[in-house]
Amino acid sequence: MTKLPVSLFVRPLHALGALTLALACIMPTFAVHAQGGPSPREADRILVLVNAEPITSADLRARLALIQPPPGGSLPPPDELARQVLEQLILEQTQIQWAMQTGIRVDDASVDDAEAQVARQNGLSVEQLHQRLRAMGTSPTAFRANLRNDILLQRARARGIESRTRITERDIDAYLQEQAALAAPNQTALHLAQILIAVPENADSSTRAALEARARELAQQARQGQDFAALAQQFSAGPEREAGGQMGLRTADRYPTLFLEAIRHLRRGDVTDPVRSGAGFHVLKVLEKRPLNLPEETLPETRARHILIRPTAQLDERNAAARLSEIRQQIVAGQISFADAARTFSQDGSAREGGELGWARAGMFVPEFEQVMNQLAPGDISTPFLSRFGVHLLQVVERRQVAKTVRERREWVRNRLREQRAEAAYEDWSRELRAQAFIEFRETDR
Repeated sequence: MTKLPVSLFVRPLHALGALTLALACIMPTFAVHAQGGPSPREADRILVLVNAEPITSADLRARLALIQPPPGGSLPPPDELARQVLEQLILEQTQIQWAMQTGIRVDDASVDDAEAQVARQNGLSVEQLHQRLRAMGTSPTAFRANLRNDILLQRARARGIESRTRITERDIDAYLQEQAALAAPNQTALHLAQILIAVPENADSSTRAALEARARELAQQARQGQDFAALAQQFSAGPEREAGGQMGLRTADRYPTLFLEAIRHLRRGDVTDPVRSGAGFHVLKVLEKRPLNLPEETLPETRARHILIRPTAQLDERNAAARLSEIRQQIVAGQISFADAARTFSQDGSAREGGELGWARAGMFVPEFEQVMNQLAPGDISTPFLSRFGVHLLQVVERRQVAKTVRERREWVRNRLREQRAEAAYEDWSRELRAQAFIEFRETDR
């Protein structure tokens, strides 16, 4: 018997906007039906009462219409699929009732934000989304009611499993100790860079000695602070020379055993003595070395600046984008600097600083802004794009890697452990709610 994964039923809010999944939010979850559906008598046929709240045959058909086979897989037979989906509707009804009883509420502002998010993810304004909904036979009011239920379910699930996924400092310590003890090469992430001093096959002993001395000299220069990448680009005979000698982040077992032996006791940033192989002498630098299930030691930060124009009744989004395109052309042509353009035209509080937004990490800006920013190389200027705040022109100034603090690394572990426990905690919580509910099956949908 094939059981559908929970992910086919539990619909995260961030996924609601994709057009391929749009029905998951456009089709109402409970007792809201599109035009042209079953007759009122059939739509009102009660299948199950959950603490006196009905689930109807129309509710079941509406949800069945949303289920798609998993990639590369298939769905259970129709009767079994209907049974599983009906069970999920029962679970959701118990959770909604629990949420209401425990005082969880969803205000209109939260629904407004969710509706705007769905519209943005579909490349629509809210009004255009409403038009699309009406064309599909669903009212915006019904759509918002379904969004409200989705948000309510999310909040209920978060509160319901909170105590079951609480992670203590002792849990974090135990995880770190356990993972640090896993030294198996296939469980270790390793990134090395090399400077290869090639040795000809027919080299005599004096030539080999001279080349080894050259390799030792380069290793010493790297240890004294010279840029390893620059040394590799200048002196290495390795195939990754143009990349500063970087050989890529991979599991340690995908590096030669000779290299693993050389760096076994080294830490991030350390440089080896020359390592002899059939190709010559290798000077290795450890760029990253950590168990796979531990957080990375650094995280990226981006320094960017932007120009923002907020659309108005007199200047709509299209004309605002056209104005920013003209400004971009002037900046690229050298007629005005980005900073001066920001001071002159930007309607954001950063205008007085030339549009500077400072150093930022992932998650500090809204997704539609970060998506554009992450695609730009330092110095690049975007084309005009829209966010919830208006129309932007964005330039990435520079990027850097900064070391994570101990607190950030421990928080990463906390989140990972919480995620590992979340599914089992959700299953236990939902099972308990169902056991406490009065559930009466009226008839089976045919």
